[in-house]
Amino acid sequence: MKSASRAHELSPEEQAIYRSLNPERMPAHIAIIMDGNGRWAGRRSLKRFLGHQQGAESVQYVVETASRIDLPWLTLYAFSLENNLKRPKTEVNFLMRLLRSYLINNVQRMNDNNVRIAYIGRTHELPAEVQEQMQQAAEATARNTGTVLTLALNYGARSEIIDAFAALARERAAKHRTKDHPMEHITEADLHRHLYTAHMPDPDLVIRTSGEMRISNFLLWQIAYSEIFVTERFWPDFRGLHLLEAIAEYQRRERRYGGLKTHTDEEIPEQAGVLVSR
Repeated sequence: MKSASRAHELSPEEQAIYRSLNPERMPAHIAIIMDGNGRWAGRRSLKRFLGHQQGAESVQYVVETASRIDLPWLTLYAFSLENNLKRPKTEVNFLMRLLRSYLINNVQRMNDNNVRIAYIGRTHELPAEVQEQMQQAAEATARNTGTVLTLALNYGARSEIIDAFAALARERAAKHRTKDHPMEHITEADLHRHLYTAHMPDPDLVIRTSGEMRISNFLLWQIAYSEIFVTERFWPDFRGLHLLEAIAEYQRRERRYGGLKTHTDEEIPEQAGVLVSR
């Protein structure tokens, strides 16, 4: 059952932007690369962990705004596979404690906002106590019908595609009862069925904070035709107001998916396609 909009709960500043939006062109799925926690702290001469703590606060502000405008899907790049492998162990351990604390302290808040939490990534590689808390939060919010908040944890898009191919290979081997040529005649739908996100629509809008112009191994398959919005604002300073500003920018763009907005029947001379050397 679709949840009712709670736009009346937005702040006056948020409502001013929300009222300008076209309700028929709202994105169904927004994915966010949350970047800049460390730099936010560094510019304030603070320890990096304080930037991560403030970033966790930003998550809930943005989630609440998403739930109030009835955004169906919100995916947050919370902890990458590369973070797990390349960051100092002390920082990784702190991030795991912060994640566990976030899940413990915000379940009631998620329920109050009708938010259901889910996860993508190689979550089986996370510490057992973190996995246990993730499961508890998922079970506690499973009956909610509003925004689905998906945390990408120990996630990497290349790894996701590798895992999908491996699952597809196992499926083909079992189906044909042989390992001879099990991967012939693959379609996009075959691979999509085995992605972590198979149950989700592709993102309409990808937001990246901190001004970096890169994707960082996030949802590479799924964002083929997503609109991308980059803000110089660091994640700890990002709020629901800025989410709405990104949606407003999204609505000003023309999505063509490789086609044209209007078709043309203009005739193109045959010689127009011939390159002449000089």
